[in-house]
Amino acid sequence: MKTTETPVPAESGAPVAKTDLHDRPPRKEKKEGGVLNVFSHGVLVIWAFMVVMPLLWAVMTSFKDDSSIFNSPWALPDKLHFDNWARAWTDANMSDYFLNTVLVVAGSLIGTLVLGSMAAYVLARFDFPGNRFIYFLFIGGMSFPIMLALVPLFYVVNNMGLLNTIHGLILVYIAYSLPFTVFFLTAFFRTLPTSVAEAAFVDGASHTRTFFQIMLPMAKPGLISVGIFNFLGQWNQYMLPTVLNTDPDKRVLTQGLVQLAASQGYKGDWSGLFAGLVMAMLPVLAAYIVFQRQVVAGLTAGALK
Repeated sequence: MKTTETPVPAESGAPVAKTDLHDRPPRKEKKEGGVLNVFSHGVLVIWAFMVVMPLLWAVMTSFKDDSSIFNSPWALPDKLHFDNWARAWTDANMSDYFLNTVLVVAGSLIGTLVLGSMAAYVLARFDFPGNRFIYFLFIGGMSFPIMLALVPLFYVVNNMGLLNTIHGLILVYIAYSLPFTVFFLTAFFRTLPTSVAEAAFVDGASHTRTFFQIMLPMAKPGLISVGIFNFLGQWNQYMLPTVLNTDPDKRVLTQGLVQLAASQGYKGDWSGLFAGLVMAMLPVLAAYIVFQRQVVAGLTAGALK
């Protein structure tokens, strides 16, 4: 008759060895993951260098004189020539171009966010006949090349008496930016909880009050994100103002930079040209640096929810 041997209990104080294969990470996977991290970080460093260096070089060149730009393009300026900036701001009329651009972009950005958020909220929250048709109509507007609309758009704006006007350019910018804004905010409004809006309706709030006082503040990350994208596109817009805004007194900054490049190139005033370029570039960089956290939060809000 066979008997099973019972395991001998370990003596008190004797260490018991525990081996768990799951606690040991595979060395091969760890090595491959480390190589991948080094490669990805190296690519990011190279990309950052390629983006930052031209910006720093343009800023540095804007403080040089013309002889230093050609004789020692990579050297630091011997002294800061602030007269380059003053010459570009006054003599090249960059101040007027800058003011016109601020007026156009501010008006179009506010109008785009207000109208786009209202349309996106209705499309995301209410079911009615034609909902999907209107939504896909906005999506189709994103795929329509602006080059194909320049000629008919010119005649439409001219017949309305809005050619060579600031408010006419604002309306065109709003129409041009609405498709992407509605597409972006519709997806964002769908991620917001419906219980908050239902509680507001129970308390007697109207649809208008619920939207402006409850839902719109909750969509702040999405509004900031799409606002930054629209700001970048509208600030750097060149084709639309070139066709619809031919009045020299109402030129925007992109038109002014082209005019500055032509005039300063003939005069040989390259330092003034670089100063004007940096003037046009700084507001865009400042806007992104200030709101970079909100941009990332708005882009990842839908995925996190």
